[in-house]
Amino acid sequence: MMRTRDFSRAPAQADADAMFVGATRYRSPLAVLRLFPAWRRMVRDLRRTPGYRWHTVYWQFPCTLGTIAFFADRDAMLRFARSRQHRRLMAWVTDGTRNATGGFIRLWTAEPDGYSNGVWRAESPEMAHIPTFTPLTSERTGPAVRR
Repeated sequence: MMRTRDFSRAPAQADADAMFVGATRYRSPLAVLRLFPAWRRMVRDLRRTPGYRWHTVYWQFPCTLGTIAFFADRDAMLRFARSRQHRRLMAWVTDGTRNATGGFIRLWTAEPDGYSNGVWRAESPEMAHIPTFTPLTSERTGPAVRR
């Protein structure tokens, strides 16, 4: 592993500085089916948003559908939140409890430093270990990595 700030050779989500995690608990499977056409339009807009990097969708039983999305920066993420299709979908979701019974959104900003290795390492394609762990907030330096 190599500590780095250069993620130019890594997958798109590694080169993102902002991340969105959200989920909605829908009223029923029928509500999820009614959501689908609007959701497809929203995803189309998401992929066209300047600064979009990558996203995935997750499911939790019984009727929770969530999204994790990565953007170049916080402004790109917030610009997408203002898009017409996203606003329409959120209005539909929050129409009382007719369509959904709960939801959450969390926004994260990446630290400038991270780690890369092998083919995703911009500095060299070498696979290697780092000599020390990243320090905790209570440490001045991280302890040695013991193999």
